[in-house]
Amino acid sequence: MRRLNRKKTLNLVKELDAFPKVPDSYVETSASGGTVSLIAFTTMALLTIMEFSVYQDTWMKYEYEVDKDFSSKLRINIDITVAMKCQYIGADVLDLAETMVASADGLVYEPAIFDLSPQQKEWQRMLQLIQSRLQEEHSLQDVIFKSAFRSAATALPPREDDASQPPDACRIHGHLYVNKVAGNFHITVGKAIPHPRGHAHLAALVNHDAYNFSHRIDHLSFGELVPGIINPLDGTEKIAVDHNQMFQYFITVVPTKLHTYRISADTHQFSVTERERVINHAAGSHGVSGIFMKYDLSSLMVTVTEEHMPFWQFFVRLCGIVGGIFSTTGMLHGIGKLIVELIYCRFRAGSYKAMAPVPFEDGHTDNHLPRLENSAH
Repeated sequence: MRRLNRKKTLNLVKELDAFPKVPDSYVETSASGGTVSLIAFTTMALLTIMEFSVYQDTWMKYEYEVDKDFSSKLRINIDITVAMKCQYIGADVLDLAETMVASADGLVYEPAIFDLSPQQKEWQRMLQLIQSRLQEEHSLQDVIFKSAFRSAATALPPREDDASQPPDACRIHGHLYVNKVAGNFHITVGKAIPHPRGHAHLAALVNHDAYNFSHRIDHLSFGELVPGIINPLDGTEKIAVDHNQMFQYFITVVPTKLHTYRISADTHQFSVTERERVINHAAGSHGVSGIFMKYDLSSLMVTVTEEHMPFWQFFVRLCGIVGGIFSTTGMLHGIGKLIVELIYCRFRAGSYKAMAPVPFEDGHTDNHLPRLENSAH
């Protein structure tokens, strides 16, 4: 009884089959059909491989919203080398709320040599080359986001040679936590001295002619420190042409939430405009010699998310490729075959018209003899 029910079920399924079945005796094989089939299968294989590579790839999705977080602190990561000795310079931050953050809170002053070693110069040259390519090809930023924590280290490598000359520069590195308002991080002569109306730098003991604010920015970033991310000022080097020179960087910081398949971090992107000038009070160029980084925070927050093509979409696209190629090649083969048959039939019809019946004396004709053309005698 069970076997009978199974047989009835199979027969019912066969009757529900809506796809027509062509007997093998009705199928005619040809060389053109085989060639078209070979081309179709080759094209399907190539497109399937390309589609699979697209399925494996990911892309970055950017979403924008208003940044509502004003109570948290902003972290500034700093690694700058100035061509002056550490006892003569000081770094601190003063924001719009007149809150001063001294460098002693998180920065380290380390005596260093300003000139780089050959290996360090090669690192700086490669970093500057990447920066120039990033300015031309903005899509490379997506590659950097996806390779965060996975790419090579972006920090300046240590010196590989034994430095025989004494330190002539000061490396200021570390991090500071500031309020999420516009501020000014600056490095100038003397140590900062806070007072009720702001702050000042004590520089009386420094010879004015000894000022040299040539500097190298090995790293400057805002927010959480993400290894592998290249920031706009990384690798920047400025050489002062005058001892009384001011370097200014106007920075716009954009809060960024980065979500990839490897990391999730709250970092910040920023754009920068550079300016430098020589302080000359007699010519109307007022100010203080030093390095000034004036930053301002954007009210918009960017969420960068790494996305991947879902499997169902990949499967639908794959079915579309296979079915589309089958249908297109079948139609093209049918149209080509019809054109060839029309041309061939027209050619045969023309050859039959060239054949005419030859009359005999009794009035009969013979269709098998060729027609003789009349000639003038």
